[in-house]
This record gives sequence, C-alpha cells and structure tokens, in this order.
Amino acid sequence: MRRLRWYWGALVLACAALLAGLFVFFGSESQPGQPQPRQGPPGTGPLTVVAMGDSTVSGEGAGQYTAATNGQGGNWCHRSPNAFVGKIAAPGITAHVNLGCSGAPAEQVALGDVKQWTEASQAQQLAALVKDHRVAAVVIAVGANDEPKFSNQVNECFKAWFDPGGPACSDALKQTWQSKVDAMVPKVAKAVSDVKAVLARAGYVPADYQLILQSYAAPIGPDLPENLRSLNGCPFRSEDLRWIAQTGIGVLSSGLKAAAQQTGARFLDLAKAGVKHEACSGGANPATEWFTRLTLQLSDLAQAERAGHALQESFHPNAAGHAAIANCLTEFIAAKDGNASCLAGADGKLHAVPEVVAR
Repeated sequence: MRRLRWYWGALVLACAALLAGLFVFFGSESQPGQPQPRQGPPGTGPLTVVAMGDSTVSGEGAGQYTAATNGQGGNWCHRSPNAFVGKIAAPGITAHVNLGCSGAPAEQVALGDVKQWTEASQAQQLAALVKDHRVAAVVIAVGANDEPKFSNQVNECFKAWFDPGGPACSDALKQTWQSKVDAMVPKVAKAVSDVKAVLARAGYVPADYQLILQSYAAPIGPDLPENLRSLNGCPFRSEDLRWIAQTGIGVLSSGLKAAAQQTGARFLDLAKAGVKHEACSGGANPATEWFTRLTLQLSDLAQAERAGHALQESFHPNAAGHAAIANCLTEFIAAKDGNASCLAGADGKLHAVPEVVAR
C-alpha cells in the first residue's frame, strides 16, 4: 500500500512540474483573459519610416525637388522624391516621410526655435506627424553642418586647388578636426534625445520603433582621373582628398557613433559606402558614380534670388547613390538590432554588414 501511495504521489508531482514548465514556456499567452502585448507602434494611421536631418537626407543632388522646397518663399530644403527614405522597402512600411532639410544643423532637428530655410524644428514636425501616422523607424543623419561645417571645408579645399604652391587645406584640418567633431557630438545627442522625447510623449516605448543614426560617406576619393581634377569635375588636390577619405570621414563617423551610444540609437556607418563610386571616379562613364560632380545650375545664375544656390547640389549623393543607401537601410531595418556598416558587395549593391562585437 505504501508503494502505491508513493507511486501516485510521484505521479501528481510530475504532472504539476510539467504544467508549471508549460506555463513558463508559453507565458501569459496560454491564459485566456490576460492582456496581450501590443503589436507595433501606438496610434492610428499607416506604418511609417521617417527620415530627419540635413542634405544627405533631403535628397540634395538627387534632383526633381518638390516645388515648395526649391526656393519657393525662401525654402531651399531641396527635398527630392529620389531621396533614400522613399525607397526603403521594409516589411509592413506603407508610408515614407522626409523631414530632412539641406544645410540643417543638429539644433534644427532638435526641439527649439531654430529654423532652416524657413522651416521649424524637425522634432516638432515629427510631433505633428505621429498624430496620424504610426512610426516604425526614424533615420537621422545630422552633424556635418555643426562645428565640422563640412561644406565650408569643401570650399576651403576648393580654394587650395587654385593655389597649388600654398598649403593643402588638410594641413589646418589635421590640427582642428578632432576638436570640431568632439564639439559636435553633444549637439547630435541632444537632437536624437529630443526625437525620443517626442515619441515618448506620444505614448511610444523603445520597443515600438527603431531609432537609427547614420554617418556620412566621402563624396570624393583620391584616385580620380587627372583630367577631372579640374572645374570639369572635381577640382581638389589629391593630398586633401586622401586625408578626407582615409582619416577625416572616419573621425566624423566615430563621433556620430559616440552620439548613438549615448542615446541608445542604432548606428549605421556609411564611411566606406561610396568607395569606387565617388564623384569623378567613373572617368568618362559618370553613370557608375553615386555622388554629383561639381554641378552648376546655369539657369539659376540669371535670377538674383537663385544665383547663390547654383552650386548647392555639388558633391552630394545622386539618385543612384540614394537608391544604394536605401538598399543598405532596408537590410539594416530588417535586422532589427545591432550596428552595421554599409559596404558594397560582389553584386555591386550596398549591404548592411553587421558590426562584429569583440568579446
């Protein structure tokens, strides 16, 4: 009799353990009436990817700018339907919104009163957008127009080409570039944090969306045909281009990665995204290039209000470049977590290569 009692007692304990294990494995989903975790972002409206930042986001250089951002009323944000955000093909995404504005500093992406080409804070624009859109991903590219003032550096290097006997523009940059990037980092981190704050106020939690900070690609490389090292294409000295491609752009990327780490954003490194596809790299075949060469809109020179913007498109990703970046971003968003670099594969496309984390 004792043996029979022991048998039934052991059987009851085994069944109890099995049921407990099943509950742990399946969790609350197996319990009817329990609240279920929500699927995706809160609110109503289409599932949306939003791009925020400067000219590399707006589509400067990609052409076909919307009329409202092509000088109308003083707005030169130059948003293009060819910009990468419109070409991201992430599962479930049905809406693509571009808030980027050419020349935007980090403070205009952040909350506040800073405007760019008449447009208010991009974070404030995002706050209005989430009222009727469900944001699944936010991609930000900003910082180059802060202390690094990348466009100003391009102008200085352009001037150095005219004076081959004088110092290279990179001589001065070598002394100040790191400090400029260091000063930029907190401004970018503030902008990213403000974007997070806007979404939090709208009821979002971090699991609802992906927050991505991306860096910049070098638009010109040192190995270009000598006949294009001129006003016909890329008027820069080889030593300056070499420093930018091999050192300057990497330091800038490291600074942006630090801002991403400080704010919990994923980081997508574009430092080597343009290799072998830079402006002028194609020689007689510019179709292989992902960046614009020196570009002058002659028609703008005839209008006083447009003349100052006649060179604005120069040395930015073109439509093909934006399509390449979109392919990398599509893969990056699909991966859902971790950092990556955009690198060209054997198929000629840009792919999101995951960062290898040292253990």
